[in-house]
Amino acid sequence: MTSEDKSPNSEVAWPEDHSRREFVALSAAASLAISAGTASAAEHAHARAMHVVEKDVDIQTADGTCDAVYIHPATGKHPGVIIWTDIFGLRPTFRGFGRRLAAEGYSVLVPNPFYRTQKAPVIEESQIAAFNFRDPANRPKMAAWTGPINKAGAIESDAKAHVGWLDMQPEVDTDRKMGVQGYCMGGPLVFKTVASQSDRIGAGATFHGGGLVSEDKDGTVKPDSPSNLIPQFHAQMYIAIAASDDKTQPDAKDKLKAALMASQDPKVQMSTVVVYTGMAHGWTVPDMPHGPDGTPIYNKTEADIAWRHLLTLYKGNLA
Repeated sequence: MTSEDKSPNSEVAWPEDHSRREFVALSAAASLAISAGTASAAEHAHARAMHVVEKDVDIQTADGTCDAVYIHPATGKHPGVIIWTDIFGLRPTFRGFGRRLAAEGYSVLVPNPFYRTQKAPVIEESQIAAFNFRDPANRPKMAAWTGPINKAGAIESDAKAHVGWLDMQPEVDTDRKMGVQGYCMGGPLVFKTVASQSDRIGAGATFHGGGLVSEDKDGTVKPDSPSNLIPQFHAQMYIAIAASDDKTQPDAKDKLKAALMASQDPKVQMSTVVVYTGMAHGWTVPDMPHGPDGTPIYNKTEADIAWRHLLTLYKGNLA
């Protein structure tokens, strides 16, 4: 296991396109990025080389119909990946993550985790920048979104449906393991997916995952802590922790490392837990609201470093 695995070399970010729901990433998309001044030469070349197809889909689960977006290279079979969103759910930013990953050669499913409450988007993108997590008026909204997914077995049931759906798609190589990644509240959803679908998930990543280690006031790990699922893992993990979260819960990283090292699976023992120095919770998500002092939470340079490590994880475990 490694605890520090960062490099100053950053991965270029795929340009976001917030206007289209059906998308093919061809040279035209690169030209659009050029005119907007948001893409590098490497991105333009990548867009010209990789054909990426995006479509909205519905997935039947035990609790109803989950709306999602499915993005994959236009030709061939590729490893499947599930992306769990943050508290703001399925929206253009996470469609952008899906396109970026599909352009690397993966068939990507981004489900709406809040489908039991309402179809995506649960919040308009224009409202996110001004969203105040400390505003009491916003707490009922967040509770309505997350309440159903916090019920015992809900995410495990969804994960089974999503993995099964991906395995039925002609663009998914079922001879290869799948990956799963999650952001903020999506961190525990990754743990539940890796544990419940351990026969299919070969790699998992969390970025500023919230509540991976649930503790009582005396520091005792609670029985329902996501970290207690680690003995069921058969996947290599990359757990990227924000410095702000580490400051709030400094022993969480050590408990995660210990649990991963205690695994009987050598692949799990090779996992990485890393604190990103100076980063605030949410630093990898471009449309994250600014902090209470008005400074941006998103940090492109450090987000690109995290993305590079994600690709390394997937290339090493989903081949």
